[in-house]
Amino acid sequence: MGVAMRRIHVGNALSAFGLGFTVPYLYVYVAQVRGLGSVTAGLVLAVFAVAALIVLPFAGRAIVRRGPLPVLLVALVTAALGALSLGLSASAGTVLLSAAALGAGQAVMQPALATMIVDCSTTETRSRAFAMQFFLQNLGLGVGGLIGGHLVDTTSPSSFTLLFAIEAAMFLVLVAVMATVRTPRAPRIEGAPGQAGGGSWKQLLGNRAMVQLCVLGFVLFFACYGQFESGLSAYGVEAAGISTSALGTALAANTLVIVIAQFAVLKFVERRKRSRVIASVGLIWAVAWAVAGYAGLGHGSQTMATAAFISTYALFGLGEAMLSPTLVPLVADLAPTGLAGQYNSAFALVKQLALAIGPAVGGPLGASLHAPYIVAFLLFSLGITVLAVRLGRQLTDVQNQPSLARSRVVTQGGAPADAVVSAEA
Repeated sequence: MGVAMRRIHVGNALSAFGLGFTVPYLYVYVAQVRGLGSVTAGLVLAVFAVAALIVLPFAGRAIVRRGPLPVLLVALVTAALGALSLGLSASAGTVLLSAAALGAGQAVMQPALATMIVDCSTTETRSRAFAMQFFLQNLGLGVGGLIGGHLVDTTSPSSFTLLFAIEAAMFLVLVAVMATVRTPRAPRIEGAPGQAGGGSWKQLLGNRAMVQLCVLGFVLFFACYGQFESGLSAYGVEAAGISTSALGTALAANTLVIVIAQFAVLKFVERRKRSRVIASVGLIWAVAWAVAGYAGLGHGSQTMATAAFISTYALFGLGEAMLSPTLVPLVADLAPTGLAGQYNSAFALVKQLALAIGPAVGGPLGASLHAPYIVAFLLFSLGITVLAVRLGRQLTDVQNQPSLARSRVVTQGGAPADAVVSAEA
């Protein structure tokens, strides 16, 4: 890694660490500590999603026109102001406005940082760079949440003010770190479809492979990330009788598998077709939903049900570790020259839509209709496999398997060097 890439990864870790400080405790802070009730707390969580959906279409265009760094710095300052004001807010109006600022800033960080990684990497190194990003994000969120949990006191609003102030400070430190980054322009895959033309949304929608990837991404995020803290947890509590401590253990198991398996998995997926890796994730997640079905619908002991439920989250973590070096790098490789920011923002928008709809659908279904819930999301997982196979037919050889790029250079470059020397002799 060069200096720029190291600083970008530090930025990813710091931003995740700051978010881990506060995000798990937002509901408790608004509903109980500030005494604003569960309705306002629910609106705060909804505002995060709405703010992201509003700003992301404009973020992509701004990244293309101004570059990812200026957009990132504005997002960081906005998020810092939102976090600090959220820690000081005592009324519903100020809490919602602060949450909107924090949510908007947080949403724009993702495509801006992803575009900087694209600009500082090559086709061959991009998968490893995004795997490192995902690893550091999960590590930062886990460490931040662990430390934040020991700092907060539900009887003391000042402890939460300190928490949000630390988050704001993390964002401002990140401003200082990222302001020194100088990103080169990364090379793109030659001969990929959709490489020419303007940077309009119409062009993006005309890229068939990108459209299929967005559909696949929506199903991925809807069927996995959108269920973690809503439908799947509700199903675990209601159908499987999982305790809150066991639910926390399941979430920890998910993070632990990602942290431990990330780079071992990376070596496995680097030399394989991306479409096949994503298809394998669909099968792994189908097994995870089947195991969850046993936890809540089987007739085993409570210990077996708890173990099965924790295993479900661990299997999801394995799939996530396989996706991190595959999915977002593919978005970058599909983007025309100079439009990685717009493509990253479009994919982030799809992700936010899935994360907004997923809990709304999965929560009530997981809490009351247990068997239909499991069957539906098992089928969604199998649908991921089908969509991934279809996507593979739209990709060039190098887009689908970046490790072929080196051999392609040799093939297209003419005779090997030793043959040229012999001819000259």
